[in-house]
Amino acid sequence: MTKLNPHLIVKNRPLANENNVIKGKGFRLTVLTPYLIRVEVQKDNIFTDEATQYVWNRDFPKVNFKVETQGKNVLIVTDKVTFNFDGKRVNFVYVDEKWVACNNKANLGGTCRTLDMRSGRVKLNAGVLSRNGVSVLRDDGILLVDGELKPRKAKELDEYVFAYGKNYRTALNDYFALTQETPFLPRYVFGNWWSRYHAYTQDEYVELMKRFEKENLPFTVATVDMDWHWVKIKEKFGDYPVRNPLQGAGWTGYSWNTDLFPNYKEFLSWLKQHNYHVTVNLHPADGVRDFEDMYEEMATAMGVDPASKKTIPFDISDNKFINAYFDILHHPYEKDGVDFWWIDWQQGTKSTLKDVDPLWALNHYHYLDNCRNGKRGLILSRYCGIGSHRYPLGFSGDYRVLWRSLNYQPEFTNTASNIGYDWWSHDIGGHNFGYYDDEMYLRWCQYGVFSPINRLHSTAFELQGKEPWKHSESVRRITGDYLRLRHAMIPYIYTASHRTHTENKPLCEPMYYYYPNNKNAYKVPNQYYFGGELIVCPITKKVKKKINLAQVKVWLPKGQRYTDVFTDTVYQGGQTVIMSRDLEYIPVLAKEGAIIPLSADKGNISDNPKEMKVLVYRGNNSYTLYEDDGISDAYKNGKFANTKFTVKEKEDEVTFIISPIEGDETVVPQDRRYTICFKDVVDGVMTVDGEEKEFTQEVTLNIDLLKGATIVIKKVKALDNGDAIENVKIIFSRYQSGNLSKMLRFLPAEKIKDKDEMRKKIKKLLFPKYVKNAAYEKLL
Repeated sequence: MTKLNPHLIVKNRPLANENNVIKGKGFRLTVLTPYLIRVEVQKDNIFTDEATQYVWNRDFPKVNFKVETQGKNVLIVTDKVTFNFDGKRVNFVYVDEKWVACNNKANLGGTCRTLDMRSGRVKLNAGVLSRNGVSVLRDDGILLVDGELKPRKAKELDEYVFAYGKNYRTALNDYFALTQETPFLPRYVFGNWWSRYHAYTQDEYVELMKRFEKENLPFTVATVDMDWHWVKIKEKFGDYPVRNPLQGAGWTGYSWNTDLFPNYKEFLSWLKQHNYHVTVNLHPADGVRDFEDMYEEMATAMGVDPASKKTIPFDISDNKFINAYFDILHHPYEKDGVDFWWIDWQQGTKSTLKDVDPLWALNHYHYLDNCRNGKRGLILSRYCGIGSHRYPLGFSGDYRVLWRSLNYQPEFTNTASNIGYDWWSHDIGGHNFGYYDDEMYLRWCQYGVFSPINRLHSTAFELQGKEPWKHSESVRRITGDYLRLRHAMIPYIYTASHRTHTENKPLCEPMYYYYPNNKNAYKVPNQYYFGGELIVCPITKKVKKKINLAQVKVWLPKGQRYTDVFTDTVYQGGQTVIMSRDLEYIPVLAKEGAIIPLSADKGNISDNPKEMKVLVYRGNNSYTLYEDDGISDAYKNGKFANTKFTVKEKEDEVTFIISPIEGDETVVPQDRRYTICFKDVVDGVMTVDGEEKEFTQEVTLNIDLLKGATIVIKKVKALDNGDAIENVKIIFSRYQSGNLSKMLRFLPAEKIKDKDEMRKKIKKLLFPKYVKNAAYEKLL
């Protein structure tokens, strides 16, 4: 039998520590941690020791527990919780001093396969976190043995009961230990992506990229949808059978369409020279047909006579096919310049091997194949169940262009972290149907900047493009500013992505990760910590015409001071605030002591920057900037560098320290220049490394990276919100209505001597037909 290529075989530790195993007639229980138990029920005592699609590692350290029998029930008592097993399943758990049913009714949710053709809310699969402290994950995945997919030896119940109470981070850490950590992503993915379902020509695509460059719109990933290959198959090559008649024969293809791309190698080379990384779209369901450029080689590899012109069927469970699929169909294009593949599988869950979902197999093998040769792997594909975080990135599918879709997307993204799926990539702006709305487009782009992956995308309809210049001039200008901001944030987001890989902390964290015992944290599902230093509250609803502002409810945890990075408004914690913003902004709040490193380099290069801008907010905090080559596995061997930034505040003094670089300083530009921006200090007496300087909010430093620098500001005058009465006047001035009724509405009550008489006069003189109108009565 053909063996898989070695790089397609993963190492795992599926065999549990025998000290943690409890066996009985028809069941086996494995205590993995004091909070986590595996439950297997099989009448013939045939259990699974191998890795499955979902669970790879069960070799946890020895756990101290005791077993008690109460009638038909078995109690497993650890020093944290008690599991009650009734012979069929764990039905109750004693956690946080109460008995809790194992039914996922209080589950905080995980994620789902796709948002294709949906609008608004969708049903989610379970995550590992629950408000009542107990969650249950069912492992019905087939076996994964030495890289090969095999059926289970017998049908069994195989469940994992997570009983962590509100210890959410511990639960997620153990989930990752069970299923594998999230891989470390290449640096370039955190810039802006351009994507569109459109039959571009080679020249058209290049001209579009040139226009982006001319307008200073930085993109780091160039996506080419399915029209890179031959699509009009019948017209070009004749009739061919298809797996999905609704999609037609043109969805699958492996040969560049030379009518559109007469010299695809030149095209890919141009993109590389202009700092773009490339992904192209795949729908592999219909196999390899005789018109493909590599058909003869593929047929020979599969033992088929090329003269027969017999289609090589797609079979992702066949080792021979898998090896040839990558070696022949994909690797040559990767040498030409394709960095990774967008797996757009939409052909169902059935496979030639029972219980194997082709999507899971495609994600698994494509990711592993892309990891070869010492580089970090990457794919773009739909979610395929527990453990899918091993195969980033997630493609959420063709979401409808509606306000309710935008309104749900932040919550959907945040909740996915409850099952460890931290890297969703959405069609920013929505994909199809719905309606064209400048305001909605802008709000979606603003959210995209503060989402895991900012990939602008749309359907083929010519009048539905996401190019900024296809919108009003004000929206075009604002969108451009946000795209440039996203590119500048790559150092900050990349550091957060390293923490995702090493510390299991997602870029977008629900508020209840930080405040699990505060009920307010669960009432703001669209609000989230972004990279740990910022709280983001996307605006996902229309502007209110009366005030020309859009509003969002924001919960501010107590014990902190928060400053909006756009408006410089200062808020005190311990309150819920309705924040109003015009089209320019959404609430993005820097916590007290926040430190935000940004790139100040020009263009679309995503490398470690030569010019950096660091935003600093008063408080006491430290932040460590992580850097490496951004693309290879060399960081595993120590080729990385950390730069620690520290801010300290006492009385009227603020100190900011750039510590000497630690690690391999060769990965950092040696002539780097820093601009330190003190965002919430407006005046003071400044010294830089002991030398007094004239105070400015922005200080530019040329420093020795091995020595660092220290800035001290004494007699600090802090940013404040200005005169409260003037602020109120500004807010009321924006109210859109008749001036007389506006005056009456906002005039202080003590200034009106006889309200009843005033109402009568206004009604009689100006609004006689609205005398009995309830809304008018309320207005006055």
